[in-house]
Order: sequence, then C-alpha cells, then structure tokens
Amino acid sequence: MTHRRFFAALLAAALLGIAISGCSGSGSGYSYRSGSGMIWNTSYNITYKGPQSFEDSVLAALKNVERSVSVFDDASLVSRINRGEDLTVDSIFATVYRTSVLVHKESGGYFDPTLAPLISAYGFGEGEPRHLSQAQLDSVMESVGLSKTSLKGGRLLKSHPGIQFNFSAIAKGFGCDEAGRALRRLGCSDYLVEIGGEIAASGHPDHGGKWNISVDKPIFSRSEVHESMVVIAVTDCGVATSGNYRNFRKIDGKVAGHTIDVTTGRPSQSDMLSATIVAPSCMLADAYATACMAMGSTRAKAMISRLGLAAMLVTADGEVWESDGFKKLII
Repeated sequence: MTHRRFFAALLAAALLGIAISGCSGSGSGYSYRSGSGMIWNTSYNITYKGPQSFEDSVLAALKNVERSVSVFDDASLVSRINRGEDLTVDSIFATVYRTSVLVHKESGGYFDPTLAPLISAYGFGEGEPRHLSQAQLDSVMESVGLSKTSLKGGRLLKSHPGIQFNFSAIAKGFGCDEAGRALRRLGCSDYLVEIGGEIAASGHPDHGGKWNISVDKPIFSRSEVHESMVVIAVTDCGVATSGNYRNFRKIDGKVAGHTIDVTTGRPSQSDMLSATIVAPSCMLADAYATACMAMGSTRAKAMISRLGLAAMLVTADGEVWESDGFKKLII
C-alpha cells in the first residue's frame, strides 16, 4: 500500500515533482534556505525561511519517525510489535495509529494498515511477488483487520497474534508534518517540506503569496515521466497523490497495482488511476489518497463530498474529477 506521489520540483530534481519558488530572503538575519537528499529510499526537499541551516534538525525529526513506524527498520517500534513483543507505544506510533483508525472508519474500512502480510506476499514490501491460492489468502486474511486491534493504556492489543502493521501509506505524510513541526519549534513558519512527493506547506515562499505545486499526469511507466496536469496554490496544509501507475508488479503474467483491496485481499481492481488530496495535514492527505485508490471513484467521490476534502481523481477511462474545494486552488 505504499504510494508514489508525483510532483515536479523547481527547487531541485525532486522525485515526484514540486514546483516551488524562492531560495533567498532578507530581514532580521532570516533568509530562504533549502536542502535536499535521500531518505526512506526516496528523495526529500525542504525550503524554509530561517536564520541558519536547520536541515540536521529536520533529519533528526524524521529519524524519530523511522524508529517508531518504519517497517524497513528491524529495530523500529512497529517492527518489534509485528514480531509480537509487548511494548508501550510512543507518541508517534499512537498518533499514526489513531489517525489510521479515523481514516479506516471514514473510508468504510478501505484504509487499513494491517495489510502488511499481503503487501509482502505480492512483492510490494520485502520479498518476491507470488501467487496466493484462495486457501492461502483465506489464512492470511484471518490476521488482517484494523478493527481487530485497539490501543489501551499505551499498549497495542490484537485479537489475532499474526496481525502486522505497515504504515507506509501514512508514514511519509506524517514525516512531512513532523519536519514542519521541527521547523516551527525553531521559529520557522514559512516552509515547504517534500518527501517522495508528499508535501507539508506553511506560510509563503520568498515572493509572497502561496506555494505553487504542479501535479503530474498519471502516466503508466516505471520511469519518472513528469508532465503537469494542473498547478495549485496552497498554504498551511498537506498535499498527497496516490497512484498505481509506477509501482506495480507482474503476478501470473498480469500487471498488479500496489494498492490492496481489503475486502478481497487481492490487488485492487478499482477504476482509479490517481488521487490527489489536499487536507489540514499531510498525514491525512496521504491516508485519504490511499483510501480513494482502494475504494474506486464512486465511493471516493461520496467520501470526499461528505468530508469536504479538496481532491482530484483521475480514472482509468480518462475522467478527471475535481471537488469544489480543489477547483478553488487551481491557478
């Protein structure tokens, strides 16, 4: 359920493309600064107004997220919980878990971070993709379901010992938010943080106004093909795009997208090609974009309208649907 979000960067050659402006400023020793690099097997780009470089502080905040909810770190809290250790969760895990429960409920169960065994089985996590017989699938599905878990007294309770978590569909979004909070603690309220295409934006760039973000067209390819579909102007929010058109596998000779349908346990057969969400936090945008991909356009439109989200959906038949809130952001 990991998702590749695709934006084009003017700041640097960002993986999924952010169009942002500004690297210089003045006044009271503050200026616009930038930093970029690799983390979590993807790129990061940050731009912020501050008196000095705070990139080390941002990376330290992201490292804390990794130690808590990264399934790719064997020593992380979530990895240890997945192995069955009885541990008290930290504030990061608790926040990500509780937000997952919220989006799980609002999406009718289509967002579910307990799909970890299936993500691995289909080759979207660790391991090679393989075919699951119906009997094998039925066995795995017994240990799938966020509703089979609860958080009480700081401990995660599971009704089935085989339940495992993969927070990849929400962790990068949360990481963007945490990086932004780290900058705010240091006195920086004007910033844009991007990790693998997930975005947390606050304040404004050096020219004033809002941050301009270009959303790529969903082009079915393993390589990075950046062609802008729309440009939106945002601030004080999170932006995320989820799509299956770059992260897919071949199973039994058939192309399978990386979004898993929790109702079947198989790669999703929905009509969605990509979903872009603008929400109060990048964590929420990330999770709701994933849910849209899994539930299909009809259910996604209903959820978006009910929650009042700003969203753009692109379907396999070429339909581009924009909510009223999203239309207001287009420039």
